[in-house]
Amino acid sequence: MKTIYCLLAVTMLFSAAHGQEKSDTANHKKKSTELSFGPDGFTVGKADSPHVEQPFDVEIGVVDIGVNTLQDKTVYSNAATQNFLKVPGDQKNSDLFSLQNGKSINVNVWPVLVKWRPVKTEHQKLYFYSGVGLQMYNFRFTKDISYLNNTQPEVFMDTVSFGKNKLGFTYLSVPLGFTLKTKLAPKAWLVYGAGITGGYRLSSWTKQISGERGKQKNHDSFNFNDFNSCVTGEIGVEGYLRLYVSYQLTSLQKTALDQHPLCIGIRIGGA
Repeated sequence: MKTIYCLLAVTMLFSAAHGQEKSDTANHKKKSTELSFGPDGFTVGKADSPHVEQPFDVEIGVVDIGVNTLQDKTVYSNAATQNFLKVPGDQKNSDLFSLQNGKSINVNVWPVLVKWRPVKTEHQKLYFYSGVGLQMYNFRFTKDISYLNNTQPEVFMDTVSFGKNKLGFTYLSVPLGFTLKTKLAPKAWLVYGAGITGGYRLSSWTKQISGERGKQKNHDSFNFNDFNSCVTGEIGVEGYLRLYVSYQLTSLQKTALDQHPLCIGIRIGGA
């Protein structure tokens, strides 16, 4: 996680620097050669011309910070689910995985996004973008459940009370999407768009803290899928506020449970 936090910090610094650079570029005029005729004859000098936005560009340091929820579609009466959950029968329901939503955090880091602008008019712009980055989930449970990867993976109710009980994921993800910008005012653009992501699970882990056991961290595959795919959306006003939402189409687990992360938060940067 320290490596991830460092990457997040560096990405945000690059994002701020790149944003300042683009702002400086927008505020300065590009010099071009000008030929003029006057009392002294022909002269060659430099003239000011506005900066021209390029159809292909690179966006540096896009960061999403939001909260996670779990959309639970599990059929708890299934035999596979009943066997997977080693808890009393009256606890075999979606409430077993209830979250502290304010502490269940989603962070996505996109160090480099390549964008293409095929449409540009006075009031409308269209961008397509892709790149590579990290998609990270953290789920904080309210119940004292534990994941175990024995011969058969299982979830059971632990015998201790956890001060912190967290499940985490990191995916290497590739986004593909489009962004539309509609002019609202001379210096205000409405930004909205959608896309998809495909990811590979780099790691999954649990982190538990209790008075009896102290801090324990367990990296394991448990019963989780190696790949995920998400649909994403965003809306906001350029330069002021951009919101994103992400819903994972694939289940977190291979078998037994059918749970899908839903995330919403703030986007820093973007096409």
